[in-house]
Amino acid sequence: MTSRRDLCLSLTAFAALSQFSDATAQQPQQHVDGEAANHAPSGSGTPSGTALLQDNTIFSAGKLPIRNSAIGSSQAVTHGTLPTGEGVELHNSTLLPGHEPHPPHQHEHDEFLFIREGQVDWLIDGTRHPAGPGDILYAASNVLHGMRNTGTTTARYFVLAIGPNLRSA
Repeated sequence: MTSRRDLCLSLTAFAALSQFSDATAQQPQQHVDGEAANHAPSGSGTPSGTALLQDNTIFSAGKLPIRNSAIGSSQAVTHGTLPTGEGVELHNSTLLPGHEPHPPHQHEHDEFLFIREGQVDWLIDGTRHPAGPGDILYAASNVLHGMRNTGTTTARYFVLAIGPNLRSA
């Protein structure tokens, strides 16, 4: 179950990320294929995949690698552990029309998806719900969920995942 604290942290992060997304569109992007895109480049100021996220930082959009695929792209922002003990992952993604990022699934952690652009269907326990720009989708721990781009343009969204299974070693 997600606590009020988790929800407040998430909504604050989404508010900050809306400014980050505007900066992303204006900066040149570094494209990287393959697994290297999951790790922060040297000198980026971005915590690595095993980071204890305890210091204020800027996740510079122009320095975060983008991993392209046949269905869209993903830009890993961070993966680490908060000082309060929660594991957290954040990524910025795109999804081409008619595609889903992966089949419906469930997992231990909670997820918030902030839809910046495009139209998607949000599948929760077998029922589809339309969502669009500005909508925030929530996937509770261990509940079957999935998403499909039902629009005619690329969907752009952030995913914030929070849970004990995401903690760094």
